[in-house]
Amino acid sequence: MEYRFKVEFLEECKEFLDHLDEKSRNKIYYNIWKARQINDDELFKKLQDEIWEFRTLYNKTYYRLFAFWDKEDKYEKIVISSHGFIKKTDKTPKSEIEKAERLRKQYFNEKKKKNENI
Repeated sequence: MEYRFKVEFLEECKEFLDHLDEKSRNKIYYNIWKARQINDDELFKKLQDEIWEFRTLYNKTYYRLFAFWDKEDKYEKIVISSHGFIKKTDKTPKSEIEKAERLRKQYFNEKKKKNENI
């Protein structure tokens, strides 16, 4: 099976997933696995600029994992999932998008520092 991209999780996203019940977490992982194979806005959707979201509806609960692309590797497409939350309204809170952008900038700053020290 050919995947369109690889997915990595930042620590904050891992903590969010760890606090979910097993069935909800497995459904999220399944949807991410599926999104890696097919292009479907119901599973993986661009929100704005550089921020995307993995989308999961399970047991009448809307789970969102924010993400962004790391395209610096010419050989591999990587999506970094920054953090997650349980969506309670139709609109995605602006504060969550801002948090995703802040984590994105932090990720690339840390990556740049690591590369400079090599």
